[in-house]
Amino acid sequence: MTTHPSPAVIARYADPGTDLDEVTAWSVEVHLEDCAACRARLGGRDDLLERVAAGVAAGIAAGPAPMRHRRLRNRWLVWHMVPWLIMSVSVLACAVLLQAAQPSVPLVSLLAPVAPLPGVAMAWSRRHDPAWELISATPKAGLAMLLRRTAAVLGVIIPALALASTRTGVSLAVTLLPCLAFCAATIVLGAFVGVYRAAVGLGAAWVLAVVVPAIVTVHTPVVLGPGSALVWALLTLVLGVLAATRATNFRRLSSHN
Repeated sequence: MTTHPSPAVIARYADPGTDLDEVTAWSVEVHLEDCAACRARLGGRDDLLERVAAGVAAGIAAGPAPMRHRRLRNRWLVWHMVPWLIMSVSVLACAVLLQAAQPSVPLVSLLAPVAPLPGVAMAWSRRHDPAWELISATPKAGLAMLLRRTAAVLGVIIPALALASTRTGVSLAVTLLPCLAFCAATIVLGAFVGVYRAAVGLGAAWVLAVVVPAIVTVHTPVVLGPGSALVWALLTLVLGVLAATRATNFRRLSSHN
């Protein structure tokens, strides 16, 4: 035989200002689910319970709302790359000022090839991407994602290089083509050793082999001479083709890069 709550208990349950202990409140709620007579004592609360139950059932049947895709943040430019891009642009700005003070040292041309490398290194870095575990497991991860993020990096660096070239009178081809070639070289080498290691290695090699000697000797290196634009263009094309053939390497690297 079912024991009904006393009218006093039901009245206390119906009064929001009454302090009813959790055990009693839970037992009343369980009883009200199966007892229409006690629900009727609550008056208008009977309709409220029915509306709440109907709303919960409708929510369960409809399921959760589809999540909005955040294409720009997750696939193109991510926040952890922004400080490195700001640093690269700041270094180029300093190079413009220093070259204006010492025109014999072509700092803008010397730094242009390695200007995008910090951003590209962060584009595919397990250690610096807080969402790495989630993104690397998606079908969109791999070379396609790296190319999108590299394009986002170039979207910031190329206008900065164009402005720096205009301010210093340096040919845009001498700055832009080596920049693109080093991006492609980083992607190709990154397919084997990881993008972060490739960017650091290529950047260090360029600084030691070209930048430092050019500053010491105050002489423009041959690789950045007026006739080097065609060589850089061909090199960029060849490296781009090689990068396209190594797409599967980035899927394997995603587990340990």
